[in-house]
Amino acid sequence: MAPYDDWNHVEDDEDEELQDDYYEGKKDVILFAIDCSESMLELHDDPNYEDVKTSHVLTALEAAMQISKKKVLIGPNDAVGILMFNTTRKNEAGGQGADIKKNNFVFQPIDTVNAPKIQELIQLIDSAREDPNLIRETFPPSDKRVPMGDVFTSCNWIMRDGAPKTASKRVFLITDEDDPNSGLGRDRLLVSARTTLTDLTQAGIMVEPFFISTEDKPFDQTRFYSDVLLPTNVNENEYDPYVLPESISITRIDDLLAQMRFHEVAKRAHFSIPFELANGFVIGVKGYGLVTEQKRGAYRYFVDLGDKMDVAESKTLYVDEEMETEAPKSKIMFGMALGETAAAKTDEDDSPSGILTRRVPKHAKVFYTQEEIRSFRTLGMQPKIKLLGFKSRRELKFEDNIKHSIFIYPDEMSYSGSKRTFSALLKTMIKKKRIGLVLALTRRNASPMFCALSPQAENAEEGGWNEPPGFHLIPLPFADDIRAAPIETGYRASDTLKDAALKWIGKLSVKNGSYPPDSYPNPALAYHNAQLEASAFREEFDPDEFEDLTLPKYAMMTKRAGPLFKEWKQMLAKEEGANVVELPSDGKKRKAEETVDEKNLRQLYKTGELHKLRVDQLKAFCKSNAMPVSGKKADLIDRVGEFLDTH
Repeated sequence: MAPYDDWNHVEDDEDEELQDDYYEGKKDVILFAIDCSESMLELHDDPNYEDVKTSHVLTALEAAMQISKKKVLIGPNDAVGILMFNTTRKNEAGGQGADIKKNNFVFQPIDTVNAPKIQELIQLIDSAREDPNLIRETFPPSDKRVPMGDVFTSCNWIMRDGAPKTASKRVFLITDEDDPNSGLGRDRLLVSARTTLTDLTQAGIMVEPFFISTEDKPFDQTRFYSDVLLPTNVNENEYDPYVLPESISITRIDDLLAQMRFHEVAKRAHFSIPFELANGFVIGVKGYGLVTEQKRGAYRYFVDLGDKMDVAESKTLYVDEEMETEAPKSKIMFGMALGETAAAKTDEDDSPSGILTRRVPKHAKVFYTQEEIRSFRTLGMQPKIKLLGFKSRRELKFEDNIKHSIFIYPDEMSYSGSKRTFSALLKTMIKKKRIGLVLALTRRNASPMFCALSPQAENAEEGGWNEPPGFHLIPLPFADDIRAAPIETGYRASDTLKDAALKWIGKLSVKNGSYPPDSYPNPALAYHNAQLEASAFREEFDPDEFEDLTLPKYAMMTKRAGPLFKEWKQMLAKEEGANVVELPSDGKKRKAEETVDEKNLRQLYKTGELHKLRVDQLKAFCKSNAMPVSGKKADLIDRVGEFLDTH
């Protein structure tokens, strides 16, 4: 029988259109709004280069350049733009920024990331390092600060003219001034800034602020921005005007680029579907993947047109062999191959073996239409999440989580009141220690699956990072998805040995118990991207300059826990059972001994009788001591002998 997926799968355009709706915002647009005030242009020593002066504006431009370079690899269809405010430089007439507010300058209009724009930015940064006053000359600061309402309005107009409507649009606001509109008319300017920011949000543009705070000039968010930035809590009734969960306070300017790397990838929803709590009671939710493997970009086919290379688009067509024309997809039927179709038997084709062939009438197979095939997968269910009931939290076992969960969050744009209803359900389930049981179909061409709905309360931490409130949608396994693992009893370490190990483990533990995966990229992927980046910008690639951030810092580890390592290894050598090797049994020819003691091995080595050991015994000893197990028996004997000589 043909595999299930060979026939029960519909590849139609409708599913591709669905993907555009579910994976919303395929293009990401970032507009850097950089403050060019006197404090941002003030020169100070560059922490990365000796005898070089830098400024906050130069560091912000470098961060924009680095993110644009990375966008070339991870998002070649994304767009980036740069807006400088609080500067007297004027926009060119007829350009993209000709109509924006006064003292706002569009340095780079919003456009798809490309090498010429990034090279222009690189040249400016390199020249600014040689001439520290170049940034001030390029973007002269204005005597009077621009109202933040005008900055948000300019961002809105730039996004309107340059960003695609279906893209996810964000503004990275970089400033070190915590009260930009102080003095007369402050209240009026504050209301204007909040109103224009609301207009930005309603246009689908999110503002992600990066506040620069230094020892000489600390940043106090409550002076202005706590009254301007909009709350993002699920429950709007609990909004605290003095808490800005989405703002980032940067205590060191070196952290600017590191913080932007965490926010450079837009939060793209996997799906946006209804959540049916009861018959006729529906709210909207969005689903986000928390764990995603970053892979190399897909290669493309190009066709040589002589004067240029153009991308070749691939398309699948079904051809009618008789008519030699394209067959419409609506007329294509699907069926199962249950065996070879036998031809009609004649008197001349008697088989020599005497086996007669079976006559199969025409149209004997069962065929199905596309809609019928889709109904087999979906069981007639439309994409949604349907709540079936509740269970105690204790009934959700660790082994039930066999796939990555999906984090769901309310979607107020689909159904009004979704946030309040979602928040009420979340709080009640947390209070009563319950989980939900739901039936979920996330997209039209998928299969329904039973899932557990595990609530997560908001967890605020120091440094501005917090775990948002929401539900984890955990796919539940079927009975044949889980098999019992064999239970084997092994040797256990003593409490003394465990305590000795805990000492050096404590010295090497990650601070605060958190592991930022974005700080340790995949070395193979990073090496590949570095080569592509050098090729795109016509730079020489030096493999020796590539740094693998995943390599252990052996010097630091030895400095912190070197004596503890030695103490633990000495105790391990004296531990009973530490030198015993478990041997596998072949189960057919002869039963192997249960263990091989290193003491016996040394005795055989001294008497020159290692050849009396079997190959599986020698391999087991090599494997337990991290030595290769390849080769013939003589190679294994030599390998074991060398080990016993040196240890």
